[in-house]
Formats: sequence, structure tokens, C-alpha cells
Amino acid sequence: MAALSVLCIGLTGCLPPAYEAEPASVYQWQRRQEGIERREAERVRLCAIMNTDTDRYRRDCRRPGDPIR
Repeated sequence: MAALSVLCIGLTGCLPPAYEAEPASVYQWQRRQEGIERREAERVRLCAIMNTDTDRYRRDCRRPGDPIR
């Protein structure tokens, strides 16, 4: 029984994320867009100070169409 419960708990990490409904009001859309803009600004800020020769930079900061260095 304990092994089964450990297995079930372990498999919950493999499930897709919970469904997130689309915003229904203008206010919710605005908050969603502001959150996206904040995350992108933070990503750009971190990429600007990151060493460009690292694997993390290549993984997190390169975008399609960027030249290969």
C-alpha cells in the first residue's frame, strides 16, 4: 500500500499542468499581459548581464533567427 501511494505521488510530477482558463474580463487580460511583459523584461535583463559563452545563455537567451556564435 505504501509503495502504491509513493508511486502515485511520484507520477503526479509527470502530469501536464492544470488547465488555466483564459481571462474573461478586460482587467484580467491586462494583468495577464503585464505579467508577460514583466517576465520578458526580467529575462532580457538577466541575459544582458549573463556570460554569452555559457550553456545557460544558449538555452535561456537565444531566440530563433539569432546568429550562431
